[in-house]
Amino acid sequence: MNLRIKSLEQILATAAGKSLHRSLGALQLMMLGVGAIIGTGIFVLTAEAAQKAGPAMMISFVIAGFVCAVAALCYAEMASMIPVSGSAYIYTYAIMGEAIAWIVGWALILEYAISASTVAVGWSGYMVGLLRHLHQLLPFLPDLIVPAQWVNGPWNGGLINVPALLISLLIAWLLVMGTKESARVNAVLVSIKIVAVGAFILLSVPVMHAENFHPFAPNGYIGKLGVGAAAASIFFAYVGFDAVSTAAEETRNPHRNIPIGLLGSLAICTVCYLLVAMGAIGSVGAQPVVGSAGQALSAGSMELAAACRGLHQLACSNEPLAYVLRQIHWPQIGNLLGLAAGLALPTVILTMMFGQTRIFFAMARDGLLPSVFATLHPKYKTPHVVTVCTGVFVAFFAALFPVGKLADIANTGTLCAFFVVALGVLILRLRDPERRRTFRAPLLWVVGPLAIFGCLFLFSQLSTYTELLFVSWTLAGILVYVAYGYRRSHLARYTAKSP
Repeated sequence: MNLRIKSLEQILATAAGKSLHRSLGALQLMMLGVGAIIGTGIFVLTAEAAQKAGPAMMISFVIAGFVCAVAALCYAEMASMIPVSGSAYIYTYAIMGEAIAWIVGWALILEYAISASTVAVGWSGYMVGLLRHLHQLLPFLPDLIVPAQWVNGPWNGGLINVPALLISLLIAWLLVMGTKESARVNAVLVSIKIVAVGAFILLSVPVMHAENFHPFAPNGYIGKLGVGAAAASIFFAYVGFDAVSTAAEETRNPHRNIPIGLLGSLAICTVCYLLVAMGAIGSVGAQPVVGSAGQALSAGSMELAAACRGLHQLACSNEPLAYVLRQIHWPQIGNLLGLAAGLALPTVILTMMFGQTRIFFAMARDGLLPSVFATLHPKYKTPHVVTVCTGVFVAFFAALFPVGKLADIANTGTLCAFFVVALGVLILRLRDPERRRTFRAPLLWVVGPLAIFGCLFLFSQLSTYTELLFVSWTLAGILVYVAYGYRRSHLARYTAKSP
């Protein structure tokens, strides 16, 4: 099969004459990274990590942060050479050819669309919890109890997650209408997230009890349950650092400032996450819920959902940080944290869905998907067909699946993309060593292999169910490419016309 590599010159031609002003320094990059990283993962997946690793989830945050750091350096070098939209899909097209680029683009559906579903379910948990304590926040309103079957999917003992379904469709409608999040509003919401996490740390860390850290690693370190498995899940909490790497063309002295921005933002977020984990573990405990025979229960399973009924434990909470604050006698602050999550998380859904629609749009523009996906709405000038399809896809998964399973599925797409980018950077260093790079990853022949093996390790720690789903999804994508994209891509037609 012809690799059909789209040259860097072809890709960069679209960006010719559009050089960006270099105005960003190291501190600005770090703040950009912190704002992009801190979000859904820490608000939602603390309970998932507790069920898998117990108090040892603190180590899981360090492992996930390290893998992100080495992958980020590879990502930054690639972005500095190919400063165009399209993410890992475009990078792969230039290095490994159309077929591999298609597989990566197909995997990015899991990263972006399923990530949006994950955030929608997390938002649902906090909003339902907020409604349950509404009278405490606003005394003139009664508490609103939403029946469990309408806020949980089948794996959590319910029927359908209606709030997650509705927020997904609402965001899709906003994207069709062309609504854009204002930079000023986004900055305010980022500040709300950071203040909420900071308040949690200040209130929970001082009331820690040493006995809550024992046993430290009840499920061990390696395997489908344990520290490695928790690291694979909470890897989701770090996604967003690529906002720093893609700013390479707008950065002053990128050789110095990009690594400072990347590693600095990841270090700040890792310390922040460790303090959140310490506060949650030390104040209320984080031991996994076990079955009647004392056996470990898989996170996101029906068995765990059944065991959690009527049980007040961190691993059972859909709003873990708000739950901790209520347990340590700060109910009003817990409610405000729930409100902060309810306000900030929809912007994350919008960002993820926006990214997904644009990758679909790029693939359709390359002829790898039907041209209808690249059509624009006659009035709103947005890619409405692909946006509606994405919205339905996101809503379907958000309505039926628990947050932990969704995060794991999303991580498979992210790990695939990071793996390919790290491999691609190594290939380009050998194939085209003289090409201009505004940023060069330091110690690449150490950093690159560490990123590759780190991604493989985290993938191996995901559940067998998740791994099989990713393999099945990839095989389905290959069939779609063979049946449609291989013959209809624009590059195929160009190659066929060439002498």
